[in-house]
Amino acid sequence: MTTITVHMSGNGFSAARARRVEAAAPAARSHLRLTRRGRLVLSAVVAAPLVALVLWFGLNAGGAGAADHTTPSAPLQHVTVHQGQSLWQIAEAIAPHDDPRDVISAIVDLNSLQTSQLMPGQSLAIPAQYAE
Repeated sequence: MTTITVHMSGNGFSAARARRVEAAAPAARSHLRLTRRGRLVLSAVVAAPLVALVLWFGLNAGGAGAADHTTPSAPLQHVTVHQGQSLWQIAEAIAPHDDPRDVISAIVDLNSLQTSQLMPGQSLAIPAQYAE
């Protein structure tokens, strides 16, 4: 840090009254300046391989799991829905010792159900692990 002493000799200031001004040494400046657009481009270039890697792992992991669930080794069994019957009741009936939430999830996935509303006479496929 550099110290500069300034003597003011006019406007009521005498040489005895001096003010010290401390001026900082000029900081070393970088020659590289990134604009906002440049920072966005640099961020995108760095992030793109990471995003691609995450997508690749996600798609490959999902593909292996889907193949296991869609190719049953035995023919599927079906259950016919009766008046007033719910998915919870069906899950308890086909797998009394398992958690009904897991059984319901498997039934919904296997039958591609969009809602939990069931219609009397509707036929539902039962996942192989719960079939008797």
